Amino acid sequence: MLYEPLLHIVLYRPEIPPNTGNIGRTCVAIGAKLWLIEPLGFQINEKQLRRAGLDYWPLLEWEAVPDWGALAARLSTPLAAKRAWFFTKTAKRPYTEISFQKGDVLIFGSESSGLPPEILQQYSFQAVRVPMRPEVRSLNLSATVAVAAYEAVRQIQPPII
Repeated sequence: MLYEPLLHIVLYRPEIPPNTGNIGRTCVAIGAKLWLIEPLGFQINEKQLRRAGLDYWPLLEWEAVPDWGALAARLSTPLAAKRAWFFTKTAKRPYTEISFQKGDVLIFGSESSGLPPEILQQYSFQAVRVPMRPEVRSLNLSATVAVAAYEAVRQIQPPII
């Protein structure tokens, strides 16, 4: 990558190829790096993944890491010390209370189970949520990432357009 990414978007064990493809496209649009924590619920070369990301996938700065520890090592700063935000529906604090900064790490769980309880417990002071009505179990992962990422972009830099 020729520039420092505006944000780091982390997907913990994503399961649905079109979600990851759409999130990859969002990352290209805002200049974020996409991190995928394995195991993945699909192969990176799946047609659905590439179709969702359209022809943007070659422009995407991304990296797959084998586990949570490898992500922390690759980011080179402990996640407790880094500006990392853990998105979960169980958090008390809404994401709109965060003052996002360049280089922040936005972490999202898998589509079926979210982030593991041990991670949420360890980083509970960094947990945030996207508010929604109680009738809704969860938002689509790619929609949640887009909502959070564009709020961060809005705060960090002037409009892209």
